[in-house]
Amino acid sequence: MAGGKKGGTKVKSGQAQERERGDDAAATASTTGLPLPSLRKRSASLSKNELRELDLFTVPNFLSVKECETFIQCALALGFQHQGSRGPTYGEAYRDNGRASVQSPALAENLWEAGLNLVFSDIDVHGRRAVGLNPNIRFYRYTVGQKFGQHIDESVELGEGLATEYTLLIYLSGGEESCVQGKASRELLVGGETVFYNRRRIVAEVPPVAGMALFHIHGQHCMLHEARVIAKGVKYVLRSDVIFS
Repeated sequence: MAGGKKGGTKVKSGQAQERERGDDAAATASTTGLPLPSLRKRSASLSKNELRELDLFTVPNFLSVKECETFIQCALALGFQHQGSRGPTYGEAYRDNGRASVQSPALAENLWEAGLNLVFSDIDVHGRRAVGLNPNIRFYRYTVGQKFGQHIDESVELGEGLATEYTLLIYLSGGEESCVQGKASRELLVGGETVFYNRRRIVAEVPPVAGMALFHIHGQHCMLHEARVIAKGVKYVLRSDVIFS
């Protein structure tokens, strides 16, 4: 339950889950030498577009197109590895995408202090307040034909009273204008919408737009969601989690 408002549907047994906890150990790459952007601090005017009260909302224009391109270059420098699954037959969500990750408290703090701290200044979860981002920063790449089937995201206990409560996705490509590998392009990306469900009914369909941040509550109240198949272009996403204490 976020901000005193009704939380999402409780997760039922048998629903496919994204188990990022087990991937933390693999996220040991260093940010040394990576082309990280110098993030400017956003003003207090950052707006929240609530799609299901505070359980699901977007923040338009959190990153600039140039910052998105720099993050894409960072992800390419890390190197993407294919991430798949055994599929629903084995209780796993269908997954087909590239993944790169880095363990970086400094990058997590820079993103948070760039304005996400302001976004969460009025949000609490059962009396707990947001204090930062998970330093396990992940990058996803979806090419034509790739997707991530219906699943839920788990909460991660980090010790010392800290736990993740929200998923953060920042789209690095998509929209009317995006920049991929130095070339600005219009209508570059087709498909790749993030779709949320409640009792099998669509709650929201969020098309990727470069620079837009999307937040949704996860763990016990996570809504079933999916990343639709890419029909044209390449979808890049930065992923982390919001930590509460």
